[in-house]
Amino acid sequence: MYHIIVPIDFSEESLKGLELAILFAKKIECEMQMVYVRKKSGDYNAGSKEEKKYAEKRFKEIVKEYQPLLPKEIKLDYIIKSGKIYKEVVSQAESFENSFIVTSTHGASGFEQFFIGSNALKIISATIRPVITLQGNKPPRLISKIVLPLDITSDTRQKLPFTAEIAKWFNAEVHVVTLTTYKADDIVKKLNSYSAQVCDYLKERGINYTTEMLVGANLTDITIEYAQKVHAGLISIMTEQSVDVSNLILGSYAQQMLNKSSIPVMSMNPKELHVSGAFSTNG
Repeated sequence: MYHIIVPIDFSEESLKGLELAILFAKKIECEMQMVYVRKKSGDYNAGSKEEKKYAEKRFKEIVKEYQPLLPKEIKLDYIIKSGKIYKEVVSQAESFENSFIVTSTHGASGFEQFFIGSNALKIISATIRPVITLQGNKPPRLISKIVLPLDITSDTRQKLPFTAEIAKWFNAEVHVVTLTTYKADDIVKKLNSYSAQVCDYLKERGINYTTEMLVGANLTDITIEYAQKVHAGLISIMTEQSVDVSNLILGSYAQQMLNKSSIPVMSMNPKELHVSGAFSTNG
């Protein structure tokens, strides 16, 4: 069973993250937990007590509004923690054996940099658990197509197992998209090899897929343009991509993707992983 962790700051934007989490919760056996993190302060601090009281009140209102949207067997739960926001959200997610985080990348105006805005990237960077983000837009009604970009790094394939799970949940088609800034023979050969391995993995699990190679100066832009063209409901990325000169100048692929994409993004940090029966992702 999965636990879905949803950071909340009670803004309309953060509630869109909750709406996206509910879309996933309807497809799987899971438990959902919203997390609000307040600054650490003394137990007898009046402001801290008021903040906790306010958070309790708002959570009860949110549960009343959103619980009816969930299947009866799923309880919309919440927890109030104190400390550094990204650390507490990650520790909560990692306290469960199987979990992923769903969050908006935009929080309350004026409060945004302190909470969701600055912490979304920190959350992603601090955990090997999948993090699904939404850039303050209305969540998709369904996920029928998932874009899975591949670059020349071995880490690029680590997102495949969880992406395949999502595809199964939604009966979605996976678009296996190889990315390069130029078509050198050795690069094309490696990309084609990775693509073939990924397609074999999907085929073995009965997941529909299609393939595409994209060439362009900015890998983020061409990924987003393609995802928009095919009406994808999700883009699945690793947070560290190949060392590409154009992207180094403009900022990391993952950071650009989170800033630019109006489509939800599933991000994962690289780790040592071997996918049984398919391939090793460190070679």
